[in-house]
Amino acid sequence: MTNLQKKIGIAGVGNYIVGDEGFGVHVVHYLQEHYHFPEQVEIQDVGTAGIYMAPFLEECDPIFVIDVVDIAGEPGSFHYYDLKDVKAGNFQMRMSPHQLGFLEILEVTKLRDRAPEHVEFYTVIPKDLGDSVELSEVVAGRKVEVAEMILARLAQLGVQVVRKTSPGAL
Repeated sequence: MTNLQKKIGIAGVGNYIVGDEGFGVHVVHYLQEHYHFPEQVEIQDVGTAGIYMAPFLEECDPIFVIDVVDIAGEPGSFHYYDLKDVKAGNFQMRMSPHQLGFLEILEVTKLRDRAPEHVEFYTVIPKDLGDSVELSEVVAGRKVEVAEMILARLAQLGVQVVRKTSPGAL
């Protein structure tokens, strides 16, 4: 599959029931609830899918990943990375200690000669990883901001996204 045939992927990563860990999922749900996306955009709540995310990674390029990041810093602060940063070890993408990390999944796609060439990570530092489906106030405050970054990135790629007249409408 050539890049011309691939879709643009938006992946919301995280565990929805572990507070701020679900940030990526919350952002994707917000985008789906408020916007209509053209067929060329594949938007998914990949949750903690681990290896099951490989087909999504193989079918999309570029891919925009929304997640939390485990680095030192101010909770709620935003951090952008690209694939070069990840490969350099500037941060670790592991959805669960029991699952393969994002890099390992990318390696699987490389073995199949279907790896995406362009992956961008839109991340925030979590504040609360307790049992909750709610985001902490500081992380929730970033949800719309990161969603708008994704929309701006799509616009740079010439993708037209339409705001829904009433949120949640099909």
